[in-house]
Amino acid sequence: MSVGLLAVLDDILTAATRASAKTAGVVIDDAAVTPQYVQGITPARELPVVAKIALGSLVNKFVIITPIALLLTAFAPWVLPYLLVIGGSFLCYEGAEKVLQWFGVGHHEAANEEEPRDEKKLVFGAVRTDLILSTEIMLIALASLEPGLSIWMTLVTLLIVGLLLTVVVYGAVALLVKVDDIGLRLMKSPQRSVRRGGARVVAAMPAVFRVISVVGTVAMLWVGGHIVIENLHATLWAAPYDLVHSITHAIEAAGAIVTWTVETIIFALLGLAYGLVIVGVITGGSKLLKRNPTAAH
Repeated sequence: MSVGLLAVLDDILTAATRASAKTAGVVIDDAAVTPQYVQGITPARELPVVAKIALGSLVNKFVIITPIALLLTAFAPWVLPYLLVIGGSFLCYEGAEKVLQWFGVGHHEAANEEEPRDEKKLVFGAVRTDLILSTEIMLIALASLEPGLSIWMTLVTLLIVGLLLTVVVYGAVALLVKVDDIGLRLMKSPQRSVRRGGARVVAAMPAVFRVISVVGTVAMLWVGGHIVIENLHATLWAAPYDLVHSITHAIEAAGAIVTWTVETIIFALLGLAYGLVIVGVITGGSKLLKRNPTAAH
């Protein structure tokens, strides 16, 4: 009995490790996106907010995504690509809005400046974005599992993957947002060299967070564009994916790194273009409703 149980556990851990490795790209994106949501709050509230977002991420993975994914995989697998297109569209929309805000365009910017410390909005926005990224993570993990696994082994494997990746992502986020506090403590050291190092850390953090903000936005556009185009290929429209594939195939001789970089840039640009279209449609629709208030009734 114990030997059989150990064999099952070994199979589950092996499957979980393989599935976690396949999701590495989205995990990196998740870790890059999340610190943006902790900016603008007091240092004392940073870790509690990260903890709330991490808890929301676990709820996303365990309560919402995993049960729905297992049910749809069993009874309506054709629905999953359409749901991913919707989720990817949301990421493209958010990423495009942030790019517009870099250039001073967008009606949400002033509101964000007026309420920079609204924890409920910060947590809600982060958990909402995490829902899309976590959906991609869990579906990639599900697709990478061996088809012969039982429903219970599949469930346990997904739970392990979800817990492991949540700890990794939000542990990294917690470390990032508290680095400046570590620098401040180093500045109180009796050793001069340590104090200098702490001062450099503190001075560097604003630039670090600006870089993280840019990386997080690009990650949204890359992942969103990739999700939309890949799942459109599986459902309604194959042309964009075929175009990207033909371009990357043409430069394969340049090496895997160059090919991956070019593919990432293309997906990010397509995600930005698509997101700008969504922003335009939503903005135009809002203006029409404001001009014709009776149309909303």
